[in-house]
Amino acid sequence: MAKQPQDEGKGIRIALVASEFNYDVSMMMLERAREEISFLGAQLGPVIKTPGVYDMPLAVKALFDRPDVDGVVTLGAVIEGETGHDQVVMNQAARKLTDLSVEYGKAVGLGVTGPGETRLQAQDRIENAANAVRAVVKMTRRLREIRSA
Repeated sequence: MAKQPQDEGKGIRIALVASEFNYDVSMMMLERAREEISFLGAQLGPVIKTPGVYDMPLAVKALFDRPDVDGVVTLGAVIEGETGHDQVVMNQAARKLTDLSVEYGKAVGLGVTGPGETRLQAQDRIENAANAVRAVVKMTRRLREIRSA
């Protein structure tokens, strides 16, 4: 049975930030996020590509400064290399994205997978993009409920 379109995201504008690093995975995630935004009845905002996951917080901050952006979904894959660099990238990016979400009072969907994953594992986790979109829609709606109570 095919999924029926929903209007859960009606009135919510979501921007996307996708890493160009591991492009093959992140661009499939970008397409999946676009599909989920449409399916939920939300509006697609700006789509920004960053060189890597580490660079995402700056783009998210700039998007949060825009009044027409309700939330941001970040997309990418931090694949394990020969050093611990993937741990540093993911830990720092995730921490700063959380800080920005709290500072601006807007939702960030962490659609970035890793660290410590292989390329095959990253490809298997493309659906995380849709999960991140759903999280932003839910949090945006709940924040609106809190603020209007």
